[in-house]
Amino acid sequence: MNLGLSYLIDPRLLPLVEETRAFYAHRPAGQGPGNPEELRAVRARLANPAAADPPAVEEVASADGRSVPVRVHEPVGTPSGGVLLEIHGGGFYMGAAAASDVRNRALADALGITVVSVDYRLAPEHPWPAAPDDCETAALWLAEHMAELFGTSRLAIGGFSAGSTLAVTTLLRLRDRGVDVVDAAVLQFGTYDLSARTPAGRLIADEYFIEAYAGSVADRTVPDVSPLYGDLTGLPPVLMVVGEADILLEDNLAMAARLSAAGVDVDLRVYPGAPHAFTGHPTPMGRAGLDDIEGWLGERLDARPVVP
Repeated sequence: MNLGLSYLIDPRLLPLVEETRAFYAHRPAGQGPGNPEELRAVRARLANPAAADPPAVEEVASADGRSVPVRVHEPVGTPSGGVLLEIHGGGFYMGAAAASDVRNRALADALGITVVSVDYRLAPEHPWPAAPDDCETAALWLAEHMAELFGTSRLAIGGFSAGSTLAVTTLLRLRDRGVDVVDAAVLQFGTYDLSARTPAGRLIADEYFIEAYAGSVADRTVPDVSPLYGDLTGLPPVLMVVGEADILLEDNLAMAARLSAAGVDVDLRVYPGAPHAFTGHPTPMGRAGLDDIEGWLGERLDARPVVP
């Protein structure tokens, strides 16, 4: 077995490092709110998300006695080749499904798939297990209705940052229910140990988002909070995307190792010079990450690029 970052970084990405690092040299590192007052202030300053064209269709997903709002982007002028359940990031305490509209619309049109984004409830107003409950609800709704609504039985799940954590907990919940409907998962720089029991988890142990989301949980090693500790057998193929300069790199490496040890087909890709959330930034490395996600998803969903 060959280990080390040099084996995990595609050489084709190396020419993109200089321009990517130049972008971040003039952009201060992000820092999440450190207490409830800062969180309220940050939320108040957030601009309205950019609108997609055509806009998302707002629906309510209902299953198992629960309901959650979702935003649906169907491909224009072509049958859907699959469905992606998208779970936004934001540390469990910020963000909204609408903030992903432009990207989700682009993905729907590029691959000819339907993208459904779940507007899960946010901490600290709605701490764990509200968010995983909502994501599970959306997944169960798709399992029951996607064939009749979107004309396909192919389903993937994707997450961005905290959304990746929720994507894994959703997969575990579905597996434990015996609901085998997810064909693939894309996990972008998630956080998988919120207990601070591992070296990777201790790097973020003081972050307020953990207290806001799981502060009332006595044992944060429960897999529904920290999926790193779960039984990961029986999960679908997974693409893991993370930046070399991400504070969550070690956490993602540990999760990839645990998935592989559980027999899951894992494709781990590390992007040099890239920090947390890099696929949301206008850099060559961010574009490369998005292109890789599109290519991988298209293969797993048997979706076909749409010719303009």
